[in-house]
Amino acid sequence: MKKITVNAVSPSPYRQKCMTDPTAFDNAPFIPDAAAYPERWSEAAREHRSIEAALGRARLNQSYGPHPSEKYDLFYPASAQPKGTVIFIHGGFWRAFSRSDWSHLARGATERGWAVAMPSYPLCPEVKISDITGSIARATAAIALKTQGKISLTGHSAGGHLALRMLDPALDIGEARSRITRCLPISPLTDLAPLRDTHLNDTLQLTDSEAKSESPVHQQAPLTPVHVLIGAAERPSFIAQAKALPWPGVRVSEAAKLHHFNVIDFLLEADHPLTQWLTDEGAEPPTRPDPSA
Repeated sequence: MKKITVNAVSPSPYRQKCMTDPTAFDNAPFIPDAAAYPERWSEAAREHRSIEAALGRARLNQSYGPHPSEKYDLFYPASAQPKGTVIFIHGGFWRAFSRSDWSHLARGATERGWAVAMPSYPLCPEVKISDITGSIARATAAIALKTQGKISLTGHSAGGHLALRMLDPALDIGEARSRITRCLPISPLTDLAPLRDTHLNDTLQLTDSEAKSESPVHQQAPLTPVHVLIGAAERPSFIAQAKALPWPGVRVSEAAKLHHFNVIDFLLEADHPLTQWLTDEGAEPPTRPDPSA
């Protein structure tokens, strides 16, 4: 009988890193004054939401599904007819935060004449990551029915993962599919397999099967232009995740000196090259944009 040799499959480099470093995806311990960021975000978001509602430019608590968390806020520009719609998906490792913590990040795009939609979603461990993907697919479809024109996707961390998941042609996102023109994931998680070897999986409860099916690295390459942004001062595992997409044409920018908590701040700036790109204006931004420029 012919001898059959079975070769073991080695884990990816960043999964190997996680297996020896349980802090590989921990951000707060490595960011100065990290504990103050959530309160700052919440306060800035609350102020922005209050002002925009008073001006009649905010449609809050729009339902897109039966779960109490399946709602989105929609912020309109000062112009009568938005040029398009940016959908921003928040992060928090699929287990924290909601749309109301990030309202201020709509500012840059609305100042460029675009509407900005921000959905919330049910969180782990009440639901699985695959359930959250389904929620955001429903949100994307619902938002498309309330808006006109082009749609751009963006999201931070776990939200970056969910933005990339919406490019999967197997997902039903209604008429939004034909209207999505750009995707800008910020510090996204693209391969979920390494998370199974960290304390995060106590909450996420990822199986091998779900980790693979929910990882954008295993998706079909999209036709939609994708530009990934990562802070150069982020954890090595996040930088590796940002660079892991095997799709041709994907661009990755490293923002000098920025970390996981401030790399999103460019969304406040209407004239930032990446905000311009997200709102479908101007040329492709430089490979290494400086969000403070």
